[in-house]
Amino acid sequence: MSQIPRTSTVIGCSLLLIAIGASAVGCSSDGNPLSAEPYDAADQIAFNGPTGDGKKADPDKPLEITAEDSDGRITDVTARDAAGRYVAGELSADGTRWHSTTPLAANARYTVRVSTEDEDGAPGRKVLTFDTSRPTTQKHLTVEFGPKAGTYGVGQPVTAKLSQPVKDKKQRQTVERALKVDSTPAVEGAWHWVDDKELHYRPKEYWPTHATIRARSNLEGVKISDRLRGGKVKPLTLTIGDQVIAVTDAASHQLTLYRNGEEVRSIPVTTGKPGFETRNGVKVVLGKEYFVRMRGTSIGIAEGSADSYDLPVYYATRVTWSGEYVHAAPWSVGSQGYANVSHGCTGMSTANAEWFFDNVREGDIVKVINSYGNTMEPFGNGFGDWNLPWKKWRGGSALVGGTPDGPSPSERARLRPQSV
Repeated sequence: MSQIPRTSTVIGCSLLLIAIGASAVGCSSDGNPLSAEPYDAADQIAFNGPTGDGKKADPDKPLEITAEDSDGRITDVTARDAAGRYVAGELSADGTRWHSTTPLAANARYTVRVSTEDEDGAPGRKVLTFDTSRPTTQKHLTVEFGPKAGTYGVGQPVTAKLSQPVKDKKQRQTVERALKVDSTPAVEGAWHWVDDKELHYRPKEYWPTHATIRARSNLEGVKISDRLRGGKVKPLTLTIGDQVIAVTDAASHQLTLYRNGEEVRSIPVTTGKPGFETRNGVKVVLGKEYFVRMRGTSIGIAEGSADSYDLPVYYATRVTWSGEYVHAAPWSVGSQGYANVSHGCTGMSTANAEWFFDNVREGDIVKVINSYGNTMEPFGNGFGDWNLPWKKWRGGSALVGGTPDGPSPSERARLRPQSV
């Protein structure tokens, strides 16, 4: 077996020490390349945006950053406009190319921060700025958030009505990504596309009591399709009151109202008789009307038939657009607490109806159980949103539908590493 001369070993070690020393001079005192001052990476990257003065980028074209130096690679790219809106993007596995995956806003100024590293791991950096041109189309998508600003119950969904229909999934993703709903305290929530022109937002569980809800849009100037861009949208702020849940048991003929989890009052009621059964499930108070004239013809009952009626009704709390109320029914007091004799509404004495009217607000929950009626439909007849299980609700989102449900904000807080 051949022997390696001792002198060769000594020389090799000396060269190694020299190389380490040279590397240490080029880096910080601790010898870690990542702690060095970043160098100017302008010569390492190429940018497909405008470089001359006065030139503007076409917002319809994706942003692209590529690594020009074969010995270096891109490690990170962040791009956002002057309004603070970030541009999502994808970086290739080998670090040679980054491209945007969400549209740029028109008539906006962008700052792009590119981080690189060379073959020795030393960090580089380049900051780019550019402007985008004005939109080439006058057609805009605007959004009207609802309900009106004010205080609501824990079941109130946030609605977003669009001025133009959006059918394509990718276009829906663009719109949904720009519609933001934040709450204090934070809760897990999601948008659900009701149809091509309307979305609803609700949390996984009811809103926390006394929460503040803020809805806003980052759509302005954003390309949705070749002929449609986002327009300016007015933000919305809501506050949530106490948790008020009224449970109507059609079998025991009692309505029990709970405030913040405590039973406040139990009221004898009557609900829908056979053929007119009250809908089961969760409904949300839509409004309150001191006086309503109720006619059987409004729900398809022929005038003059045995079931026909035309009555003045007081203290009417509406829970469906088709005419289901919780209201005063002095004509059925003898049946209240014992039998179901109404045409679908929940009836009670005038005094009890007045008390109920005074103790609920829009957004409060009215839940019917043990009725032979169908379950309240999720959409189209009020807010039956809570009758969809959370998995199905998320399935109506263009962004998170079909993806696993992540941890809630409180769970994320518990999992977050604590500082020592």
